[in-house]
Amino acid sequence: MRTKLPFLIAIFFTTFSYSLKGQKNFVFPELPYSYDALEVFIDKTTMEIHYSRHHKAYYNNFVKTLDESGLGNKSIEELFANVSKHPVSIRNNGGGYYNHNLFWEIMSPVGGGIPKGELLKAIEKAFLSFEEFTNKFENAAKGQFGSGWAWLAVDKEGNLFVSSTPNQDNPLMDVAEKRGTPILGLDVWEHAYYLHYQNKRADYVSNFWKVVNWKTVEEKYLNAVSKSK
Repeated sequence: MRTKLPFLIAIFFTTFSYSLKGQKNFVFPELPYSYDALEVFIDKTTMEIHYSRHHKAYYNNFVKTLDESGLGNKSIEELFANVSKHPVSIRNNGGGYYNHNLFWEIMSPVGGGIPKGELLKAIEKAFLSFEEFTNKFENAAKGQFGSGWAWLAVDKEGNLFVSSTPNQDNPLMDVAEKRGTPILGLDVWEHAYYLHYQNKRADYVSNFWKVVNWKTVEEKYLNAVSKSK
């Protein structure tokens, strides 16, 4: 028994340290505003359930899978680039974790209006006008069959594109039809809007523009473009 003790202790601390490493690499972020701060777009009850239950569940299951699969040392980009080769929980729960992180971040109680600067120039170059962009984005969101997301993303050449993905997929994943770095995302799962909008997804989509934090979206755009060069 005495000869086995150091071995068992080593196993315990290795497992414990690995779990801490996974938790350290991927943390559950605080919501950057109160549950009722976006009520022009999302009601308080929906926000609380969406963030504290749905998003937290994706995070917990994602971290659990990382611990079990030995993938906790990889970045989210590395995981998604080969997501088709990893456990399906990485795709579903890792996607849910990442997508919601972006979703909360690109909204603000003082958002809305139109973008400025380099982002606006890029939108006008890619879609001819801001209005054409919003139309295309809304069509992607409304036309996504079942659960999923609509995206504005930057491709590897630094160009903007609009797309949609099912479930918790996103353009970073190797399973996506159009690949790139997301800078704006809209959740069109029913749990994101059904308490307030019921089956009126189009109203939910059109109200999204009232809370978009264009400054944050532009920062993400410039960062994505710098990586594409």
